[in-house]
Amino acid sequence: MAQDSTPSGALVYEARGLKKIFDGGSVAALRGVDFQVWEGEFVAIVGPSGCGKSTLLQLLGSLDRPSEGSLTYRGQSLADLRDPSAYRAAEIGFVFQAFHLLPTFTVAENVQIPMFEGPLSRGERVARARELLHEVGLEHRLDHFPSELSGGERQRVAIARSLANNPSVLLADEPTGNLDSENAAHIVELLLQLHRDRHTTLILVTHDLTIAALAARTLRMKDGRIVHSPPDPVAA
Repeated sequence: MAQDSTPSGALVYEARGLKKIFDGGSVAALRGVDFQVWEGEFVAIVGPSGCGKSTLLQLLGSLDRPSEGSLTYRGQSLADLRDPSAYRAAEIGFVFQAFHLLPTFTVAENVQIPMFEGPLSRGERVARARELLHEVGLEHRLDHFPSELSGGERQRVAIARSLANNPSVLLADEPTGNLDSENAAHIVELLLQLHRDRHTTLILVTHDLTIAALAARTLRMKDGRIVHSPPDPVAA
């Protein structure tokens, strides 16, 4: 059953004619994408491998720049950002399929990584990491290393890390792709709980249609285009 996402009326993302070309024009990952995402929504993006889902998420997180078209975040062109890393640090939390935890850092240290360039003191960072690990049910693991954790626990650490700077948007790229069904269900429930409790805008790429069905809206992609998009919840 889809979540009751209640957009506030504030437009978070807007794409118009968005294209992304690779290899000197020989590969078109995105072929003219139009969509909007509103404050507090949970939007799922589905489609076959190679359809452009992850490329789109990378553009939303300003990890790459569009080749053509426009993409704005709260009215600001992402292509024109002077410091994309500052945008990511302040606004965006990433959750990836592969976890991307540093093996020589403890769980608590991994969660602190996004805070290292911020204003918090070491003591404040440690306290914040403990708070976030408690929120994802892993406070008892804070001094462990990633190699000592299960796949589900590693993804929980990655989610805690994504929340380090209290982001407005969570971008999740196949967050259950490396997990068994039981751990996948726990991770999905955790993301939904964070979405509800924090009123965070959640955009999730997935192959799993049962996960996508939990979203308020599902964008279906094929060959670099959005081929199905339900009516905008605010515009409607």
